[in-house]
Amino acid sequence: MTQTVAERAAAAMWSGDGASRWFGFRIAEVAEGTAALTLLVEPHHCNGHGMLHGGVTFALADSAFAFACNSRGQRTVAQTNTITYLAAGKVGDRLTARAREVQLRGKSGIYDVTVTREDGTVIAEFRGQSRAIPGSLFDSAGERQ
Repeated sequence: MTQTVAERAAAAMWSGDGASRWFGFRIAEVAEGTAALTLLVEPHHCNGHGMLHGGVTFALADSAFAFACNSRGQRTVAQTNTITYLAAGKVGDRLTARAREVQLRGKSGIYDVTVTREDGTVIAEFRGQSRAIPGSLFDSAGERQ
């Protein structure tokens, strides 16, 4: 049942998430408290040094965080986020941002996201703190609210 809820939550969020689609992110997997999003780095994702722009890396991690912390269907937003950049991405890299729930207590959660290349190189480590807000992502029939 929880996998169904996570999938419904992801579908509801994705339908309204123009930013993630605009960046070119793809949902690779979602489950209760976890999510993975991917990105194929293209020239428009790069900065003036020819490297993946840090803001794109942050956005990828932040989106994975969002899908993980909303996976129970409860509307949840970011309270604070930090990121540490460890390696540069480049055109042609296929990146994966894997988010996992570290702690969930009441309305607050902590999530870690690791962004890696296909070869396993860690690009960045991200930590997000979430806060549940009133409302659900979908109604009992599974319709987006």
